[in-house]
Amino acid sequence: MDIPYYHVDAFTGSLFRGNPAGVCLLQSWLPDDLLLAIAHENRLSETAFLVGKKGEYELRWFTPATEVDLCGHATLAASFVLYTFTDCGPGPLIFHSQSGELSVSR
Repeated sequence: MDIPYYHVDAFTGSLFRGNPAGVCLLQSWLPDDLLLAIAHENRLSETAFLVGKKGEYELRWFTPATEVDLCGHATLAASFVLYTFTDCGPGPLIFHSQSGELSVSR
């Protein structure tokens, strides 16, 4: 199984600064125990997992130990990945999460 994975340093333009987060782009949801295992393997404070297309996504965040309801820097890291490495379009990104709907504009 191949899962596109990105390690992003949020809140900085420099390597090894800012707040690191993992970002995984998924075609469909994997079992929760596998998402948790991936986050645990990454050993970052949070890993963001996304499912969706062209501007609208479901978004979940995991620490190495558990799922969390919201993570700001991992949301911005996910937005960076989508705008930089996918064809999500120039418009705002809509994320559906356990905490409600989040919108990010470039």
